[in-house]
Amino acid sequence: MLKKITVFFMLLVFVSLPVKTVFSIEVPRIKLGNEMLMSKYHYLIEGKRVGLVTNQSGVNSRGESIINILANDKTTSLVALYAPEHGLDGTARAGEHLESYLHPQLGIPVYSLYGSTRMPTEEMLRDIDVLLFDVQDIGARTYTYMSTLNYCMVAAEKYGKPVIVLDRPNPLGGVIVDGPVLEEPYKTFVGVDTLPMAHGMTAGELAYFFNRNIGAELFVVPMEGYKRTMVFQDTGLEWIPTSPNIPDLDSLFGYMATGLGEGTGVRQADRFKWIGGKGLNAKKYAELLNGAGLEGVIFIPEERPEGGGVRLKIIDYHTFNPAKTGIYALAYAFSLGDFRVPKGGLTPQDMVMFDKVMGSNKIGLYLEEGLSPQQIEANYTPALKRFKEERKKYLIADYDPQAGGIKVLVDGRSIDFDSPPFIDTNNRLIVPLRFVTEALGAGVGWDSASRTVTIMRGEDLVLFRINSSLAVVNGEEKVMDTVPVIKNNRTMVPARYISEYFGALVDWNPITRIVSITTAH
Repeated sequence: MLKKITVFFMLLVFVSLPVKTVFSIEVPRIKLGNEMLMSKYHYLIEGKRVGLVTNQSGVNSRGESIINILANDKTTSLVALYAPEHGLDGTARAGEHLESYLHPQLGIPVYSLYGSTRMPTEEMLRDIDVLLFDVQDIGARTYTYMSTLNYCMVAAEKYGKPVIVLDRPNPLGGVIVDGPVLEEPYKTFVGVDTLPMAHGMTAGELAYFFNRNIGAELFVVPMEGYKRTMVFQDTGLEWIPTSPNIPDLDSLFGYMATGLGEGTGVRQADRFKWIGGKGLNAKKYAELLNGAGLEGVIFIPEERPEGGGVRLKIIDYHTFNPAKTGIYALAYAFSLGDFRVPKGGLTPQDMVMFDKVMGSNKIGLYLEEGLSPQQIEANYTPALKRFKEERKKYLIADYDPQAGGIKVLVDGRSIDFDSPPFIDTNNRLIVPLRFVTEALGAGVGWDSASRTVTIMRGEDLVLFRINSSLAVVNGEEKVMDTVPVIKNNRTMVPARYISEYFGALVDWNPITRIVSITTAH
């Protein structure tokens, strides 16, 4: 009897506690790229004249502006700012052209990259040593901040300026990758590369992806503690509205789900939280969408002045697929209402916005043919699968929740990398060449014509060739069970072979994900 009374009392205390207290969970915290720049990677900007591409979203986890942080850094010199669409404060309307001006407090130029030019000119870059990029993206191909990153990389390569990208989370997470993949003829500022609508990549990963065609001198400062399974709510960061129509996270997640019908009459409202159109039966529309098996969302019928439609109620932000939802919402609207696909040509002047958004004219043709959303999805899936495979080359390994990060110790000393180590398909640990050779006290040479790496340490000479399993060690050929590669503009080599060829011992612990290299003395 006493035991029952005790249990009852404990339950009574439990249910009497405030819900917030009982269920309070510490939210994971991450360190953004701009915070890592000011600590571990500060050497990248010391003594440099810095140009910074940013806006109101460029803050650290404490809400401090990267502009102010750099302006107050006595070891470097902030000499120019560059503002993307919506301006430095993020308040300008979508599509509103902005002029360059002089910053009223800092007295430095603020160059508009959404005015007379969208790409930095030679004059804009003349007085800088390095170009930093720190802008929060929303994970959608059509959102132009990452287009600005692409254009900045092109200009930096052209005028010989290195680019440093301060990485930030993809607020939609790095798991959902979906939607039609942009086709080459449809590259515009609304879609600068062959990405699907939802690419599932961070700004840094996109920079690596862009750079396969650009060849800029690129350095990505990674985040610490970020995993690609995180949506923005998992990061512990405060959402800063990235533009006037993305004031909160529901607008962010609804952007692709409701905003794909440009020019068709199927439109979004309430800042991407409602989709519909004139003549639509809201109840039938909701029934179709709720019966489609779309995860993480419920569609509530709602009549508005814009017409009949549905309001999105997102119930699981991790499983909700905004790109797929947008295609289904558009196709079902066409099946119920009298909507038209706008027509245009292939030149930038003649191309209609609908095709720019879709990255193709095929989706419009499918809608005209009356294809179901399932048929449209099946048609774009092959290209999407190819992208997903290509995408793997540019993902930052430390963001993989299974990887948990790989730590390399040389004689007990932790080694930092500007490109993360990874495990290749042969189950070999692949590490950046330069840092390990420097840690081992070796010199490095590179022949771009033959794609050959020469490593010298004392009287020992080792040759590696990119994508070749043959190594030459002091004139003798050795066969490896894996190959050196170039990834993220870095030469990556098998840790085991580069160490053992120089008489070091290598121990790899797959549980702790620590590789220990002990040099011979």
